[in-house]
Amino acid sequence: MSIKASLSLPFAKFIVTKNSKWKKNAVKVQQKLMFELIERAKKTKFGREHNFSEIRNYSNFKMQIPIRDYEGLKGYVNLIIDGEKDILWPGKPLYFCKTSGTTSGEKYIPISKESMPNHITAARDAILSYVAETKNTSIVNGKMIFLQGSPELTKTGDILTGRLSGIVAHHVPAYLTKNRLPSFETNCIENWEMKVDAIVDETLPENMSLISGIPPWVQMYFEKLQKKTEKLIKDIFPNFDLFIYGGVNYEPYRKSFEKLIGKQVDGIELYPASEGFIAYQDSQTEEGMLLCVNHGIFYEFIPSEEFFNKNPTRISLEDVEVGVNYVIILNTNAGLWGYNIGDTIKFVSINPYRIIVSGRIKHFTSAFGEHVIAEEVEKSLKETIEILTSEVNEFHVAPQVNPEEGLPYHEWLIEFEKEPEDLNQFGVEIDKTLQKYNSYYKDLITGGILNPLKITPISKNGFREYMKSIGKLGGQNKVPRLANDRKIADKLTAF
Repeated sequence: MSIKASLSLPFAKFIVTKNSKWKKNAVKVQQKLMFELIERAKKTKFGREHNFSEIRNYSNFKMQIPIRDYEGLKGYVNLIIDGEKDILWPGKPLYFCKTSGTTSGEKYIPISKESMPNHITAARDAILSYVAETKNTSIVNGKMIFLQGSPELTKTGDILTGRLSGIVAHHVPAYLTKNRLPSFETNCIENWEMKVDAIVDETLPENMSLISGIPPWVQMYFEKLQKKTEKLIKDIFPNFDLFIYGGVNYEPYRKSFEKLIGKQVDGIELYPASEGFIAYQDSQTEEGMLLCVNHGIFYEFIPSEEFFNKNPTRISLEDVEVGVNYVIILNTNAGLWGYNIGDTIKFVSINPYRIIVSGRIKHFTSAFGEHVIAEEVEKSLKETIEILTSEVNEFHVAPQVNPEEGLPYHEWLIEFEKEPEDLNQFGVEIDKTLQKYNSYYKDLITGGILNPLKITPISKNGFREYMKSIGKLGGQNKVPRLANDRKIADKLTAF
């Protein structure tokens, strides 16, 4: 065992023990954090306009701070871009994280000197939780790769600006940089296919033990490795033991990954966002990801079925329930207040507080009032794949409101790695399972309002070609699993 490996286990145990304190007292930690955030920001423009100095409890908090998305905070962000300080948070942001918005165009999410360390700490603690639990210290001896966006930064006003993964790359702890790939030069390649080719060349001779990235882009990397070597990943990297992922549900990719790798490897799921690091998987045996309650974010939750009501229920961590689908709301030490990031989550445990990401509040199919969400379609597909053997690379669900003949239906556009023997039966099974999970959808089928779903196969790499055609191949970009219109579906059918 190397010195690094021998030291990693006691360090991991120390961190896990330290984190257990906030893990066991999550509600109190959150209550304290709410007051700390309010106190820090009460003299900012936002704090003055929203009477922070008068907030004495959570009820006051809700009265003074409305729920907003980026569009609602854009005016404040523009003031920061124009050079003003003390707007949303004291001083000026350390960075702007630039992301793509569907209605707002480019979004500039502030990252402060207080919030930046939490992005690093949470990712570190996820790995250390794994080491402490499994005693697998060998991963620290090999090379690690993080498939991510370019670390090159620009300026917006006088604020350094880039993609989240690129910003984080500048803050990787020194003890990790020697083992970390790809090189800075390779990371800066803008063309994603060229970048992955370069990463293949850089990593092939190396002892890779940890690989991290969004599943569809890691899959692309694995396929290129396999094509070049004609070997399974386990034979290329025999010490590859840990896959770290986030961004999309891993389950639809699991079989394809196991086939490409040739063995099962441990996984850690992360829930990082531009707005803050929200949760990470802290156990290989327990479901869900541990909510980061002491990482500069005060959380609120709105039941998703009430979200579009005039006065929806709005609660803090203290009142959440297991199994309820919530829209997650953030208040952060970078100056986001009552901020809706658009994600929906469910608690699978409240002691400790562990969550799963169930979908996007804006990503649903409800052209007929059924409100089918990502969790429902992903579970339906997973169960069907287990019954009728097949492998799926990617999929997208959209309504077909005006078919050439017959009743409307849901169209499932699926890129198969291995197509089922009977495609019609595959569709029947998915439809039956989806009806089980969504009673509104079932009522529409049985009531003769909708026809059962139809499957449209998409050619191999069709989703990648679509993403390339819109200039969003690679990085943190991904195709939404659901839509309430046909903007994506109609373009996908060309591939």
